[in-house]
Amino acid sequence: MPTAPRSRCSDPTCRELATKRARCDEHQPIAWAGRDNKQARYGISSGEWRTLKRKVTTRDYGCCYRCGAATRDAPDDEPFVLDHITPIFEGGSPRDVDNLGLLCPPCDEIKSKAEAARANAARVDRRRAQTN
Repeated sequence: MPTAPRSRCSDPTCRELATKRARCDEHQPIAWAGRDNKQARYGISSGEWRTLKRKVTTRDYGCCYRCGAATRDAPDDEPFVLDHITPIFEGGSPRDVDNLGLLCPPCDEIKSKAEAARANAARVDRRRAQTN
């Protein structure tokens, strides 16, 4: 069975033929481009983040600080996440162990949505204050 002819690169300014994933070699996506970078966000290396998580896990006995759920040993369960109790944008410390706690995935989703709503409301308030 014959193969289809190669198409052009999906970048609108490029005229080269696509080599893989609909892009030429020059316009291939950067690996790990969307990955969360703790170093850039908080100034904390991944090794320091793991150390903080280990300390908080030991301190809290592996339990979620909101609902008290314990970490499970089953490999298919989602891992608990290390969370800033007081968000950094609200004045919380990025490295202070007293400002860090473990969250189970359901509590993390609830808390993250609430924080995003507060941040969006604060941004809207700042814009209104600038226009007045």
